Amino acid sequence: MSAVASTPSARSLRSWADDWLPRIVLSPTLAASLVFVYGFIIWTAYLSLTESRMMPSFDFAGLAQYARLFDNERWWTSAKNLGIFGTLFIGISVALGLLIAILLDQKIRAEGALRAIYLYPMALSFIVTGTAWKWILNPGLGLEKLVHDWGFPNFTFDWLVNSDMAIYTVVIAGVWQSSGFVMALFLAGLRGVDEEIIKAAQVDGATLPRIYWKIIIPSLRPVFFSVLLILSHIAIKSFDLVMALTAGGPGNASDVPAIFMYQFSFNRGQLGLGAAAAMMMLMTIVAVLVPLMYLETRSARNAR
Repeated sequence: MSAVASTPSARSLRSWADDWLPRIVLSPTLAASLVFVYGFIIWTAYLSLTESRMMPSFDFAGLAQYARLFDNERWWTSAKNLGIFGTLFIGISVALGLLIAILLDQKIRAEGALRAIYLYPMALSFIVTGTAWKWILNPGLGLEKLVHDWGFPNFTFDWLVNSDMAIYTVVIAGVWQSSGFVMALFLAGLRGVDEEIIKAAQVDGATLPRIYWKIIIPSLRPVFFSVLLILSHIAIKSFDLVMALTAGGPGNASDVPAIFMYQFSFNRGQLGLGAAAAMMMLMTIVAVLVPLMYLETRSARNAR
């Protein structure tokens, strides 16, 4: 009788554990996210509305820091550089990653080795990537010196020290590191395409390039969404790669908003101005994220 009587209690305890145990396990992570992510976003937004300098200040100043930010010529230089870097970095990484994925999708020999080679740069930190490319592009000891030693003394490749071209060296390093990751995402998407669709198109006389262009690539819309979102996030918050490669130089020629925010917040003692720059970076991410999510949600709704 006691065993029978305890059965409802045991079931009730098991049901309670099934309902609450996942919540208990996840609650520390949720609490940490609320405090250290959203809490600090709110704190930064508040600081951007104050006269904070070396230390946080609670004197409300309205939008004065944003007015100072928009009057700062260096901010607009960094914003222009972010536009150049972001556009080229995302565009070339997507195009190159998709091309490599299509080539590997042909089930060529040594595919596993090639996939590992292309993906390996993503295992490196941006600090390592920036430092390595700084050596490679250094006119005194890198690519230019190597070509000179080969007997071509008139060859020049001084982008690293050229104020007009320095930002493009950041694009080169960024594409080298991220295109393999993009390739892996696209290759996973390509491997998920039903082969029967391809065979049916071939029976109808469609060439392989046309099959990819008209059928396979359009079906990769969710992968494109993920790739654009990740690369946009990497581009907007780019700091360590630029610092290791050019440190924002020569002068401010390769400055980006993340470096602007860091230097004004912690090196120049203008915490409020740096917070305003950080909030503008956040707004840029939101401006990219919201349209992408809307388009993806709308396409998914139409597909139903």
